[in-house]
Amino acid sequence: MSKVEVVMPQLGESLTEGTIIRWHKKPGDKVKRDETLLEISTDKVDSEIPSPTSGVIIKLLFDEQKTVAVRTVIAEIETDESSVMTEKAPKPATPEEVQKSDRQVKVSPVQPIKQSTKVIPIPGRFYSPLVLSIAKEEGITLAELEHLSGSGDGGRVTKRDIIAYVQTRKAGVSSQPSIPTQPPMVGVPHVETTLKHIDSGELVQKYPTSQYEILQMSNVIAKMSEHMVKSVHTSPHVWAVHECDMTNVDKARRKNAGAFEKREGFKLTYTPFVCDVVIKTLKQFPLVNSSVDGDKIIVKKFVNLGIAVAAENGLIVPVIKNADEKNFVGLARSLNDLATRARSRKLLPSEIEGGTFTITNFGVFNTLIGIPIINQPQVGILGTGAVKKRPVVISIGGGSASSGDDAIAIRSIAHLTLAFDHRIVDGALGGTFLETICKLLENYDPEKVL
Repeated sequence: MSKVEVVMPQLGESLTEGTIIRWHKKPGDKVKRDETLLEISTDKVDSEIPSPTSGVIIKLLFDEQKTVAVRTVIAEIETDESSVMTEKAPKPATPEEVQKSDRQVKVSPVQPIKQSTKVIPIPGRFYSPLVLSIAKEEGITLAELEHLSGSGDGGRVTKRDIIAYVQTRKAGVSSQPSIPTQPPMVGVPHVETTLKHIDSGELVQKYPTSQYEILQMSNVIAKMSEHMVKSVHTSPHVWAVHECDMTNVDKARRKNAGAFEKREGFKLTYTPFVCDVVIKTLKQFPLVNSSVDGDKIIVKKFVNLGIAVAAENGLIVPVIKNADEKNFVGLARSLNDLATRARSRKLLPSEIEGGTFTITNFGVFNTLIGIPIINQPQVGILGTGAVKKRPVVISIGGGSASSGDDAIAIRSIAHLTLAFDHRIVDGALGGTFLETICKLLENYDPEKVL
């Protein structure tokens, strides 16, 4: 027999500690190699940590919710020595295998930490943003969701539930979902949480448990809160909203959708169009692609584009590094790759760092206009609203607005919101930057082959 020590991993070069959120095993339990042993939280990413070997848990050295320095021994596993030798002596890996291993083994996937305050009051049940996003993408109606059997708390529909339903429906099996045996109360939004319940102390006297529920912020929620408050205190935010005609982009998207999906293996959305245009505009207005250091402005000669993704544990912002060096298809591939791995909890810590400008698409939740907060130390963030068909007045025949050459037409319209740091981006620059984005989208070549 042999004893293996499990240490707190370092998931990023700048990380010095991690918080143990949950142990999946207790002393005396058997564990298999690569089976999830615990969940940890850092100020960068949440992760499930796999066991380095197979064996029996001897000791857990730290309790849940404890913050531990990296490389500190946190658990001990007793294992058969021969199996350890087998596991520790793999054949030499090729450089390609090493790179693949870095993504698949060294870094663990992000583990959901549900926010107790994130409530979507849809009649009948609670649905997470990810479930709603999948439902919208797959054309699943709210009526179908209402009758879908959920395996989560109180009958909540989980990501696994909706994916299983989609696969069943695509396979040609009856698409009528079963009614949950214990549906939550109609009209009462369900709050999902894995946060620690506080049942003692001064706050319990102030907020009795008969009427209140007290939860301890997770490390991620606390860090996010700190980051957002810091951003508001650091940057004097100014917001500009422009109405953008996305008709030509919509035509290009629909024209290329079938061939693109067949070739690439994923759907063509509006997002790569917006990303492509934003990158071109940042190159034209480099001051928006900068940061502030004291009384100095640091202008970036590259574009690392952050893209907000609705993952199961909330919003995460993976970054397309050197996005300005990619063509349209390259951007689309990077977007799909990062979004897929964000939702499957397989992002590297380095892939959520170093952004120079961010795009957040709240339109995926049918939101028309949003007011985003700048992602420090950046000086701007673009929010894109839902694309909706609307009757609008357009000029025809090249006439001016006062010439009477106007008509009413049905166009695909979206609202774009730019939040910018007024310390270095004034209204003229912010407004011109946003208008340039809109003009490039409005004048997009609808016949372009992608």
